[in-house]
Amino acid sequence: MDYLADNDFPVQDVTIVGVEPVVVERVTTRLTWGRVLAGGAASGAWFGLFVGLLLGLFSAGPLLAPMLTGLVTGIGFGLAFAAVGYASMKGQRDFASTTQIVAGRYDVLCEPRNAEKGRDPLAQLALAAQARS
Repeated sequence: MDYLADNDFPVQDVTIVGVEPVVVERVTTRLTWGRVLAGGAASGAWFGLFVGLLLGLFSAGPLLAPMLTGLVTGIGFGLAFAAVGYASMKGQRDFASTTQIVAGRYDVLCEPRNAEKGRDPLAQLALAAQARS
């Protein structure tokens, strides 16, 4: 697509269709109580700091007190929610993962009015690549 765009092809007439989607789950780490609680505390701390900052901006007093209160409260709630969530799984999912949907293949479709205009530069690109190898 970059090659066609660089050669003044109207790329708005192109549609890329992913066919035969597959769900890919990649395991990133093993979960332990330490990792779960550290992650809960970290996410709670960020949220608590955000809420504390908002409260501090709209209060008449100093900014530090609401931020510290939000931080401590956020850490507490983050720890509690992470612990309850992990304990409720009862060891059935002791790993963290990322999920991605990947297509088995991609079909490139083009409006008929510009298909020939796109086919010629792509054929030249394929010939140049073949000559290099």
